[in-house]
Parts: sequence; structure tokens; C-alpha cells
Amino acid sequence: QVELVESGGGSVQAGGSLRLSCAPSGRPLYGFSKAWFRRAPGNEREFVAGIRRNGAGTLYADSVKGRFTISRDSSKNTVYLQMDSLKPEDTAVYYCYAYSANFGRDYWGQGTQVTVSS
Repeated sequence: QVELVESGGGSVQAGGSLRLSCAPSGRPLYGFSKAWFRRAPGNEREFVAGIRRNGAGTLYADSVKGRFTISRDSSKNTVYLQMDSLKPEDTAVYYCYAYSANFGRDYWGQGTQVTVSS
């Protein structure tokens, strides 16, 4: 079984930064695209950022564009979400997601809490 493990969450003041990391346990997920989603209190899960499996492109939600950066280190089989200029409205549980249409598989992490205080 493959599990995605997130780390790097925590509490920060508005304007601060955090970097989330996500890596699979078990077998590496080569050929998978990666993404970050989040769920704020009382809200539905929403897309935050994604990176293509070949690294050729990234996509961001309008709410985080210019502040968040998704990247990956293939040698470490790890995906990152660098979050700068954090706002209280960024407070949410952040989930790592890996998917492959070719393989017909997807995986979710358990989530990591990010709390931004004003």
C-alpha cells in the first residue's frame, strides 16, 4: 500500500511563510502528477496548486497565485508547497494528492494543519 505523508504544517502569523512537503511511503510514485488541496473550516475541499508529472507546467488557484509555489524534487520523490505572504484565510488542512490517468490510480495524504493568525 502507498501512503502520502505531509509535513511542514504549523502556526504562523500573517505575512509569514511555511513550506509543506509530501512524500510517499512504500513504492515511489513515478509518472504521477502531484497537487495540493485544502479544506478550510466549514468549507469544501478546494484545489490549491498542481504540477504535471513531467514537470512541464504548474497550475494555481487564483486565491494563491503569486504567493504559493509548487515544486518537486524527483531524486527525493518529494513535492513541496512553498507558501509566502500567508493570510488568515489560508488557514486550512492541506492535503497532498498524487494522480495518474494512465495508471488509473490516485492517492491522498492525511492532511497537515496550517493556521495563520492576524
